[in-house]
Amino acid sequence: MPRRVLQGVVVGDKANQTVTVLVERRIMHPLYKKFIKRTKKYHVHDQENQHKVGDIVRIEECRPISKSKSWRIIGDSASGA
Repeated sequence: MPRRVLQGVVVGDKANQTVTVLVERRIMHPLYKKFIKRTKKYHVHDQENQHKVGDIVRIEECRPISKSKSWRIIGDSASGA
């Protein structure tokens, strides 16, 4: 089974080797057919502590690293822009 890959914005970098990433997705309301924004925060493993608040990153599912961390950063999505 392929690993899920998501894109989000770093909103917290206070912890050691961990950043908090906010992922936003758009879903259609089943009755009114209007798009609604849904957000979720993920604790993501950042080995070198190189990502700061405001960075746009891509994250990938991985094995559990701690109780709340089972995602890791696979790269910046806006590094060239």
